[in-house]
Amino acid sequence: MAMARSSSGPAYPERFYAAAAYAGFDGSHNSTSKVSSKFQNDTALLLYALYQQATVGTCNVPKPSSWKAVEQSKWKSWQGLGNMVSTEAMRLFVKILEEDDPSWYSRASNSISEISESAVDTQVNHYSKDEAIIKNENSFPETKTISTEIGTLVETQDKDVVSEVVGTVVVYDQWAEPSITGQPPKARYEHGAAVVQDKMYVYGGNHNGRYLNDLHALDLRSWAWSKVNFKVENESQEGQSPAKLTPCAGHSLIPWENKLLSVAGHTKDPSETIQVKVFHLQSCTWSTLKTYGKAPVSRGGQSVTLVGTSLVIFGGQDAKKSLLNDLHILDLETMTWDEIDAVGVPPSPRSDHTAAVHAERYVLIFGGGSHATCFNDLHVLDLQTMEWTRPTQQGEIPTPRAGHAGVTVGENWFIVGGGDNKSGVSETAVLNMSTLVWSVVTTVQGRVPLASEGLSLVLSSYNGEDVLVSFGGYNGRYSNEVNVLKPSHKSTLQSKITETPVPDIVSAVHNVTNPTRDVDSELEVGQEGKIREIVMDNVDQESRKSRGEGTSLIATLKAEREELDLSLGKEKSQTLHLKQELADAETRNTDLYKELHSVRGQLAAEQSRCFKLEVDVAELRQKLQTMETLQKELELLQRQKAASEQALDANHRQGSGGVWGWLAGTPGGQKRDDA
Repeated sequence: MAMARSSSGPAYPERFYAAAAYAGFDGSHNSTSKVSSKFQNDTALLLYALYQQATVGTCNVPKPSSWKAVEQSKWKSWQGLGNMVSTEAMRLFVKILEEDDPSWYSRASNSISEISESAVDTQVNHYSKDEAIIKNENSFPETKTISTEIGTLVETQDKDVVSEVVGTVVVYDQWAEPSITGQPPKARYEHGAAVVQDKMYVYGGNHNGRYLNDLHALDLRSWAWSKVNFKVENESQEGQSPAKLTPCAGHSLIPWENKLLSVAGHTKDPSETIQVKVFHLQSCTWSTLKTYGKAPVSRGGQSVTLVGTSLVIFGGQDAKKSLLNDLHILDLETMTWDEIDAVGVPPSPRSDHTAAVHAERYVLIFGGGSHATCFNDLHVLDLQTMEWTRPTQQGEIPTPRAGHAGVTVGENWFIVGGGDNKSGVSETAVLNMSTLVWSVVTTVQGRVPLASEGLSLVLSSYNGEDVLVSFGGYNGRYSNEVNVLKPSHKSTLQSKITETPVPDIVSAVHNVTNPTRDVDSELEVGQEGKIREIVMDNVDQESRKSRGEGTSLIATLKAEREELDLSLGKEKSQTLHLKQELADAETRNTDLYKELHSVRGQLAAEQSRCFKLEVDVAELRQKLQTMETLQKELELLQRQKAASEQALDANHRQGSGGVWGWLAGTPGGQKRDDA
C-alpha cells in the first residue's frame, strides 16, 4: 500500500467522516449491523478496526469472552492494527471504501458539502499553509521552480550538458514538462502504460474512485495526444448485446509482438482468476486470451515482468484485500500457466511494488507495501535455479515506498515516485543491477506529479538518446501531466564509482544470490590484480632509475607480495570457516524443515482424528437420543401391559368364582337353576 488515496472532495478528516457515515458508522449501537449488510465480513471487520483506530486510538479494551464470537473477531481486527496513527487509519479507511465501492462519493454527495473539482485544479502543485496544517500529516514543502519559456523545470544540484528535444530545452538528469498538443487523457493513477513504435499507450486506471477503460496514445515524436477508438471482440452468440471492455486499475500493460497485453487488475466485479486481454494495434481490437493450466487468483497491484517469451507474475492484492506473495509464469507461446514453488525465502506478501529483469536471468523485486507499512527491501529470483535471495544493498538506499514506478536502461534500474503512507517520494533513484549500488539522480520539490503514487514510467528514445517518460499519479490530486528525463552518461555510471569486490559485472548479482560461490578464486584474482597494478605503475620509474633503485623496488614488491600471500592465506582460512558454518546452518535448516514437516503431518493426522471423533460423538448423541425415546416408549408399554394384566386377572377371578359357587350349590347357582 502506498500513500493515502482519495478522490477529489473534502480534505481530511472531513472526508473520512463522510466516508464513515456513508459506510454506516454513525455511532449508534446498530451501526455494525448496517456495515455488515453493505460489505463482506472481512471488509466490514477491517473497516470497523480502522474506524476505531481513527476515532478512539490504539485498542486497549479487554478481550471479549470466547462465547461472543462476533465481538472477539472485531477486537482481534482492531488489536491487529497495533499503534497505527489515526490519520493513517483515516486514509486507509477511505481507500478500502473506494476500492470496494468506487462510486460512494457521488452517491453520498447529497449529504456532503462537495468541493468542486475546478477549485481543486487551481491548487497547481502545492497546498496553502492552512491546508498543510490539516491532521493528515501529508504536507509537502513549497514547490521551488525555475520559470522558463518551456514551462517548469525543477532545480537540481548537477549542471550537465544541455540539448534540445522537440524545441524544449531539457537539462540532463532533471525532470521537465514538455510542450504537448492534443486532448490529454483524464487525470488518473494506477493505470497501465507501454511504448510500441514511438508511441506511449495509456490504458485504464482510477479517477475519483472510478475505474476506467479508455485507451490513449502519445506520439513521442510530435508529442501529441490522441484517443484510440477500439472494438471489442464478442465471443458470445449472434443476437446478444455487444461485448464491453471491463474498466480496471492496478493492472500491468506489457508490449509484446506489436500488441499490448493487459494482465490482471482490480475491477468492480472481479473474476475468480487473472484475465489476460490483448489489444491488436493493427485492427484496434481488444480480445481476451484463452489460457491453459491453473490460472492465478485475480488481483491488482502485482508485478508482471516480460522475460523472453514468458511473463513472471509476483504478489499483489486479491479481491478480498488479502496480500499475496505467490509466483506464477505464463508461457506466451503455449499460453500455459505454471505456479512456481521457488526455494529460499520469498518477499513478504505485498502489492504496488516494482520488478525488473537483469541479464535475462534475474528478476529483482523492490519495495511495495502491506496494509500498514511500506518496504525498501530488495529480493532477487534466479530463474535458472528458481531460488529467492535477499542481497545486501549498497550506496544511497531508497526510503520505504509503494506505488512507485521503474524502468531499466541497460543494467541500470530507475525508480520514480511512490509514497510511504505519509508523503510522496521526491527523489529519482537508480540501481546498478550488476553491483547492487544505489544512487540518487535528482530530487523534485513540492507536491508535484513526480512525487506521486500510481504513476507510470516508460523508456523511449529521441535522436538516439534514452528518454524516461512519466505520466499521471496521485498525491492529493489526480494528474495527467507528462514529464521527461534524459539520463546522462554520468547518471548511468554513478553507481559504478563505489568499489565492489566482485570484478565481473554479471557475477555480481550471481554472487549475492549464491552464498556458496568460490570465494577462493575471487580473492586470488583480486590480489593478483592489485600486484599487476603496482608493477604497471612503476614501469616508467624503473626505466629512469638506476639498477640499485630497481633492485630496491623489486624487493619492496616481493615484500608486498608476501604480505598479500599472507593475507590471502588468512582469507582462505576464514572462507573455509564460513563455508563450514554455512554447511552447519544448512544442516540445521534441513533438520528444522523435516521437523516442521513432521509436526505438520502429525497436526494433520490429529485434526483428522479430531474430526472423526466429532463425527462419532455426533452419532453417539443421536443414538442416545433415540435410546431415550425408546426407553420412554418401553415404559409406556410396560404400564399398558400392567393395566391389561390387572384387567385380565379381575375377569379371571370373576369367572372362576361362578363355577365354584355352582359346584358348591351357592345361591348364585340356585338362581341359575331356577331360571
